[in-house]
Amino acid sequence: MRKLIYGFGVSLDGYINDRHGNIDWTAPDEEVHQFHNDRYRRIEISLHGRRLYELMAGYWPHVPENAPRIEREFGELWTTKPKVVFSRTLPEVHWNSTLIRENAVEEVRRLKAAGDGAMEVGGAGLAASLIPHGLIDEYHLFLSPVVLGGGTPLFPTLDKRLPLRLAETRHFNTVVMLRYLAH
Repeated sequence: MRKLIYGFGVSLDGYINDRHGNIDWTAPDEEVHQFHNDRYRRIEISLHGRRLYELMAGYWPHVPENAPRIEREFGELWTTKPKVVFSRTLPEVHWNSTLIRENAVEEVRRLKAAGDGAMEVGGAGLAASLIPHGLIDEYHLFLSPVVLGGGTPLFPTLDKRLPLRLAETRHFNTVVMLRYLAH
């Protein structure tokens, strides 16, 4: 069975963007960017919510030729990686993507059962729909030294506790990665 990873840059107070939707404070330095590129190579399928897909599709397929090598590399990785996009409103998707309009929970269960590698989920809204069903196996938090005071929370409000086990910490120059396993 495939494992599902939810990884995101997060502020010290638990937000993935600020009150205006800005994520400029999450821009990775070269060390973190290379880590993400290497990690993304090992992912079989990337699951996107609509907002994240639109954000990614707005830049990564169009990385300028004069951009740093590491960005051009990720642009190539992102455009070729199989993606499943969950949206009721997008008319179509591109760049090796499949559009799913209904029943994200059932589709993710099907995808998990269909292989034994790793998938990642991107987008707080999509992840929030999967967390209560126990579908996420690992949480990778890239903790930035900033307090935002509001924005989109990494985790949704839950009816019960979500027990996790710390499996790894990794210190970078600009962030700390915390990798947790679901029980």
